[in-house]
Amino acid sequence: MKNYLTEQLRNVVLLSHSGAGKTSLAEAMLFSAKAINRFGNVDNGTSTMDYDPEEIKRQISINLSTAPCEWNNHKINLLDPPGYFDFAGDLIASLRVADSAVLVVCASSGLEVGTEKAWDYAEKFETPRMIFVNKLERENADFAKAVDGLKQAYGARVVPVQLPIGSAEKFSGIIDLITLRAFLWDQKTITESAIPPEMQDEVDIARDALLEAASVTDDELMMKYLEGEELSQAEIVKALRIGTCSGELVPVLCGSATAGVGITNLMNYITTCMPSPLDRVVVGLNAKTNEDEVIDPKSPKLCALVYKTMADPYVGKLTFFKVLSGTMKSDSVVFNPIRQKEERIGQLFLIKGKENIPVTQITTGDLGAVAKLQETSTSDTLTVKGSSIIAKGIEFPKPVMTLAVMPKAKGDEEKIGSGLSRLTEEDPTFTVKKSVETSQILLSGLGDLHLEVMCSRLQKKFGVEVELSTPIVPYRETIRGTVQVEGKHKKQSGGRGQFGHVWLKIGPGSGESEDQLEFVDDIFGGSVPRQYIPAVEKGLRETMENGIIAGYPIVNLRVSLYDGSYHNVDSSEMAFKIAASVALKKGFSDANPVLLEPVLNVEITVPDDYMGDVMGDLNKKRGRIMGMEPQDGLQTIKAQVPMSEMFKYAIDLRSMTQGRGSFQTEFSHYEEVPAQIAEPIIHASNEEVS
Repeated sequence: MKNYLTEQLRNVVLLSHSGAGKTSLAEAMLFSAKAINRFGNVDNGTSTMDYDPEEIKRQISINLSTAPCEWNNHKINLLDPPGYFDFAGDLIASLRVADSAVLVVCASSGLEVGTEKAWDYAEKFETPRMIFVNKLERENADFAKAVDGLKQAYGARVVPVQLPIGSAEKFSGIIDLITLRAFLWDQKTITESAIPPEMQDEVDIARDALLEAASVTDDELMMKYLEGEELSQAEIVKALRIGTCSGELVPVLCGSATAGVGITNLMNYITTCMPSPLDRVVVGLNAKTNEDEVIDPKSPKLCALVYKTMADPYVGKLTFFKVLSGTMKSDSVVFNPIRQKEERIGQLFLIKGKENIPVTQITTGDLGAVAKLQETSTSDTLTVKGSSIIAKGIEFPKPVMTLAVMPKAKGDEEKIGSGLSRLTEEDPTFTVKKSVETSQILLSGLGDLHLEVMCSRLQKKFGVEVELSTPIVPYRETIRGTVQVEGKHKKQSGGRGQFGHVWLKIGPGSGESEDQLEFVDDIFGGSVPRQYIPAVEKGLRETMENGIIAGYPIVNLRVSLYDGSYHNVDSSEMAFKIAASVALKKGFSDANPVLLEPVLNVEITVPDDYMGDVMGDLNKKRGRIMGMEPQDGLQTIKAQVPMSEMFKYAIDLRSMTQGRGSFQTEFSHYEEVPAQIAEPIIHASNEEVS
């Protein structure tokens, strides 16, 4: 592949609802550009972009894949992120480095929730976009209906630049409204011809709407249009490019990826109407002033953003990056200002699906990869020492679902730890931590499929089979009442005996201290010698760790040691420690013990239409509504919900809102578990122990 100037580059991300055909579209584009010599298929696992065993097995995209192709003296870098919500991290990473987007819409399904979410992300990144209405040969395909749905959602800027000839089983080609030429498909080949006479009226109406929309982008063009002058093809294309790059226009194209119809036309529009990296403003951060600063793509100083990291079975750790300025060269040394470490750059690659193509350099605006960087992670910047500009990191969504993981085979604990650690390097939306309270390994991700796939990768890459389960809730125990109780430990079995004797007053703590035990020494007259008092406190703390009624840690306790007795010979620290433990166990059950559960602050954002269902579900989950905030047709519900009800809320919310809802949580506080719920928890815990 030859070297291209930055203005000849097009970094295009394909976005869609899962199943709309974007991976097939990428395959068709690569085949049309002769970047691949056979047309692969998603269904039989031969596509260029979906090569991971999990993708082939599930027939959905799971990883962000890239592939370059050459077209009309331009280089198009295609980015194919997953359409499924559980893998939104790769979608966000791809939008961060893409300069434009093609939203793929199924002609029979129309606007779907995945398309809506992809559009919203593209809006957030201010990414210029086109729409490709795909699968026009499918049953129930309806181009007009699909476009109407898009216009209703996104307004008049959605403008068709092509029309289909027929649809479903009668689909036989497309008409380009700018060149006014038809491209006829006879199930095998595509031939260019004049517009079919029976479609002329429809074409005239659609072209007039296109000219009106395009003329708005340029004052001179607007005057010509209003005065009835004919606009040249070059003028229309120029206006379309201005409108597309600014976001004022979203051109709609159409065709069929699997049939290869409309593919070359789409690629022509990408090269003529989509922006190059020079047309996009990338704001970085000045490390010295900590203020925003535009990264100049014409600067000779290297600045590259790492947007993905993955483990390659042949070359090891692969680091994917986009060069924002300067040139990345093989066999050079770069500096990572985030880690404050130098990195040696070995062989550089262009990535085409699973194929690594060696190159000597990656120029401004282009995408590449390098193997075996030691310190660098996703979101880091690679630059030269002394450079003050760094790229802003990628903001990935926070995990919303947590499950516990256990190895199926004994002795795999170490392997599971190192394997999961490697997987977190690959996916910033996947986290692993060990719970201090329950000793469980907890995996957190964006959904159940996400966690299933990560466990499958753990098995394939590191040979560890695991099981997922609902995490143990880290309950706590405390008391509401106050008791006075005696604890005595006396043992005589020949030789020196053991004797410890205490009287304790046990009650709830003030709650003002972070220390869960407020221990008060109220001994007068030496009934318990000074040297044994720390042992009493230690005995209490050790007993509190393991709980009494259900085996959960005890919190918020106030214990006063006010009396006791000792033996000159038989008393010891151990005896008083045991006596304190005996007293606490005896008194705790008489002091109105209760179980406490963690409660989360939850923020749920949903469209107005789903408010009733979501509120009703929160009530079933023992949630308390704290408030609501309207926002652009959405409602943000603020609530407090017990943690035990939230482990699989990602699945519940997705089901209730057809994937349109989102939520985030954070720990709030502990509160008492209702008696009817606490009873079975305590019973189950005691059954486990026995």
